[in-house]
Amino acid sequence: MKLNRRTFLGTTVAGAATFGAPMVMGASHGKPRVVVIGGGAGGATVARYLAKDSKGELDVVLIEPTRTYYTCFFSNLYLGGLRDLSSIAHSYGTLAAEYGVNVVHDWAVGVDRDAKAVALAGGGSVPYDKLVVSPGIDFVEGSVPGWSALSQNKMPHAYKAGSQSELLKAQIESMPEGGTYCMVAPPNPYRCPPGPYERISMVAHVLKAKNPTAKILIVDPKEKYSKQALFEEGWQKHYGGMVERIGPDFGGDKVEVNPDEMTVTIDGSVEKVDVCNVIAGQKAGHIAEMAGITEGNWAPVNAADMSSRMDENIHVLGDAAAQGDMPKSGFSANSQAKVAANAIRGALTGSKVFPAKFANTCWSLIDTDDGVKVGATYEATPEKIAKVDGFISQTGEDAALRKATYEESVGWYAGITADMFG
Repeated sequence: MKLNRRTFLGTTVAGAATFGAPMVMGASHGKPRVVVIGGGAGGATVARYLAKDSKGELDVVLIEPTRTYYTCFFSNLYLGGLRDLSSIAHSYGTLAAEYGVNVVHDWAVGVDRDAKAVALAGGGSVPYDKLVVSPGIDFVEGSVPGWSALSQNKMPHAYKAGSQSELLKAQIESMPEGGTYCMVAPPNPYRCPPGPYERISMVAHVLKAKNPTAKILIVDPKEKYSKQALFEEGWQKHYGGMVERIGPDFGGDKVEVNPDEMTVTIDGSVEKVDVCNVIAGQKAGHIAEMAGITEGNWAPVNAADMSSRMDENIHVLGDAAAQGDMPKSGFSANSQAKVAANAIRGALTGSKVFPAKFANTCWSLIDTDDGVKVGATYEATPEKIAKVDGFISQTGEDAALRKATYEESVGWYAGITADMFG
């Protein structure tokens, strides 16, 4: 919901009374202030670029509840045993110490668009001149009957990396001999289109070595999915007979789960499983809805600068944005953040604003050194971010090319995380 001034101030006062000395930033600040909600690929990048490029002309505040950020991209490789958890963990220390970003570890719980201020769970408020909302995803309640966020410890989603990733990995490695891992795949649109299928590959990679008679079942509401031919070729090559996918033609869109019984019901047929990874339908992180900038499940934006179509003083990045042709990916969020940072800095300091250009590449690992990719470039149009051209790996590529593609992804990961966190 969108807070009005009276409700917002009442919440702030109550929070101050409950939590003691809250952090309250005065409205009469000297420099223009940009507040960023969410410290992922979009939020961390935009905060760093605003602080770096403004050379002290802007006050940049990043509101992020966690002190350690685990990237969803490459978390599948952790599940597959090819990386450890610490390799996808990042802190905000460099953003604060070297770039002067004021990092506030708290939850944003409301946005008063009239007063231009963000309410914090710990009490107090942070006023802004421009606001960037980059909260990632939340799940659509009821999109998988029988499952809710309260079920995530029995049937983890692991689509927000960290403790959920650790839980799912432990469940996979504890499966009984010949057991069944089931994934309930999400409907479109969702974070990282190839992500569920790379996860299948990495789970198969583990099971092939540790539990070779185990089975993998994908229950999928979609008729087709990203890199489908590449994944299916790879599964047949590396994990022949282990992976079965049930699409909508056979009931993949008619599924319900029972976390207590550990069952999955597919078009009326009950399947007992040992691990159930439920990736439910998705929507923009809840703060976007609370700010009143969503339409349906997502927050529509203007392609030229990622500004909200509901409020010109708010910009929305990454997974939360309804922007057109770009997939919801870490690469996309990082690309959009640079466009937004340039536009925001221009609006607040008078610096030059360059035409928006966007790019994305999504890499996936099928087995050791067997990497594939898909990507495109995009331009801003009045209607949306529009695809200009694209590329995708081909079936039948030789091992040397696939290895080079994987190594390229490793280099990209190092580069993008440095671009995000410094």
